[in-house]
Amino acid sequence: MNRLNGVDIARYLAFLGMVLVNFRLVAEVSSGSDIGSLITDNLEGRAAALFVILAGVGVSLGKPAWHLTLRRAIFLFTVGMLNMLIFDADILHFYALYFIVAMAFMRSSSNWLLVGVAGFIVIAFAAQLVLDFDQGWNWNTLSYADFWTVEGFLRHSLFNGWHPVFPWAAFLLWGMWLGRLPLGRWTVQIGMVLGGALVAIAAHKASNGLISDPEIGALMGTEPVPAGPLYMLASGATAVAFLGAVLLITPILLVLPIFRRLCDGMIVAGRQTLTHYVAHILIGMGALEAFGLLDGSLHPMQIFWISIAYCAFAALFSWLWSHKFRRGPLEAAMRLITEGKT
Repeated sequence: MNRLNGVDIARYLAFLGMVLVNFRLVAEVSSGSDIGSLITDNLEGRAAALFVILAGVGVSLGKPAWHLTLRRAIFLFTVGMLNMLIFDADILHFYALYFIVAMAFMRSSSNWLLVGVAGFIVIAFAAQLVLDFDQGWNWNTLSYADFWTVEGFLRHSLFNGWHPVFPWAAFLLWGMWLGRLPLGRWTVQIGMVLGGALVAIAAHKASNGLISDPEIGALMGTEPVPAGPLYMLASGATAVAFLGAVLLITPILLVLPIFRRLCDGMIVAGRQTLTHYVAHILIGMGALEAFGLLDGSLHPMQIFWISIAYCAFAALFSWLWSHKFRRGPLEAAMRLITEGKT
């Protein structure tokens, strides 16, 4: 079960990265030259990419029936749309749409999964070339004018939102492809680390060479918005390398008493990331607002350590909760609603 433990730890660390990014975003804290800013800057768009890839891995490992996947998608869409009333950068309603895409590929071969990955990236790139990516956005306030209209919702969800289906569904398909590999083998894990690192480096070098192109340079960066092809390659490959490294090191950490308890907390928290994702919006951001800390007054290192502390308490909560319950609160609710099981 070390493979699954490694996936759970990676999922928790992806959640931690998303909290670092999201807390800084809502607190209106500008990036600085400190180590906290450097870490958070490099996690923008990459922690979320890892999160989606791990969801794809989970689909392949769990092999849910299509109708169960559909019910889960409806549940996530409902929760995500409620989140959108509070936090405009919610990812859960996008997750629901990715799972709809996954349903079409569940019986596909691994080769067709890779074709799907390439297809979503290419279609998105073509759309970015010919359509107005800025439509609906006020980049000064990071608000989307017509999200709550049919046209605006479809545009935001499919084309130019924070994590649009084109191309972000490619990450889920990429994860499904990874989940079909024998992830427990150290040779596969090393291949993930080396291969992922090489592809990520190549993508960054290509970006440096193309970003000055007057015609397509704006889409050749490795930043998440807009999610151009080199961003997809760089962040996806980085996620693969990171997952491979976590899978490699997890069995070692689990036999070392000094790290075992820490890993146990991350493992159970990684299995409850749906609960923690929603909680970091309702409780985490709610607490920041209650203390008047969403006005840009915090130093980058302050919001960094607040984020780390929040995630540490989240892991502690999961560890304590797991002594009484098998699943997190929202995970249990989703299971009850979508499967009729407790």
